[in-house]
Amino acid sequence: MKTETFRNRDYLTLLDYTKEEVETILDVAFELKRKRALGEKHHLLEDKSLFLIFYNQSLRTRNSFEAGMTQLGGHAHFLQPGGAIYAPAMEGREVAYSTERVADVARTLARMGEAIAIRCYGDPVDWEYGAAHEMMREFARWSHIPIINMECDKYHPCQAMADLMTVKEKFGTFKGIKFNMSWAYSPSVHKPRAVPQSAIIAAAKVGMEVTLAHPKGMELDPEVLSACEQMSAAAGGSFKLTNSFDEGMTDAHVVYPKAWCGTPIFKAPVGESSDKKTQQMFDANKDWICDQAHMEMADKSAIYMHCLPCDRGHEVTNEVIDGPQSAAFDEAENRLHAQKAVMSLIMR
Repeated sequence: MKTETFRNRDYLTLLDYTKEEVETILDVAFELKRKRALGEKHHLLEDKSLFLIFYNQSLRTRNSFEAGMTQLGGHAHFLQPGGAIYAPAMEGREVAYSTERVADVARTLARMGEAIAIRCYGDPVDWEYGAAHEMMREFARWSHIPIINMECDKYHPCQAMADLMTVKEKFGTFKGIKFNMSWAYSPSVHKPRAVPQSAIIAAAKVGMEVTLAHPKGMELDPEVLSACEQMSAAAGGSFKLTNSFDEGMTDAHVVYPKAWCGTPIFKAPVGESSDKKTQQMFDANKDWICDQAHMEMADKSAIYMHCLPCDRGHEVTNEVIDGPQSAAFDEAENRLHAQKAVMSLIMR
């Protein structure tokens, strides 16, 4: 595939990229990881700038992007809304002397660098499902340089690419791999849907045998589920739903148990804006935890994955995440290499 097809493209969701394009990103990621291991310099983005706008906290995302730009010979600018900069806001959400319209921020930064990366979900958009993603699309509308989604309320394509890279490293293939994306319990209900939705999009796109497991009431976006069914069929994989934690774990090669919020937490028309109702749903399913007994239900070669941070003792036991089947920290490292691949392709 010609890499010119990537140049100056936004990276907002893997739904915007073909299976072949995803595979090209993976090829570049593995090559950049190899060069890093050999100590070879790969300054593909020398003298280029990436602007990082973080509405939310971050360990892996911020540091993988900053380290990645350094390794590629460029520079990352950390911009914190409400701190380093006025908070970029959509029309109708503006507050005098506290915000600046997205259209103005996008056009200004686009004249100074080569890409703008944004993380926004939850409280900054009052848990209005889709509002953060809409804001990223608005940035893309006004910017002539690429917009990178570092996680919104719908998608996390950077994490999803690292997930694929980790599975490919561990198994050498996607064909026949049983990928179990499962809900898991957390004491906190404020968990966006972006990671599980992007994980199943990625797994379905490359043709894995995908199972989505969650208690009733924790359903994901129906548009995402429909897209996964279509992509899975096209790629020769499979896609199924279950409300049983054990069924999802059984014979799986990849187990990915993670909390995400129930529908009631969102504002109408999606939900009821009820933390209390969501908390009741969570507390009714405290047995959805990945422990060693559940890992033994999976395939003998199974790996445990998590985007991190995990809620130890709730989503997963220490025995599993610190054990020999855990790939969570390989996955975290692969954020660096996968994102370098994305940046190298779209920012040239």
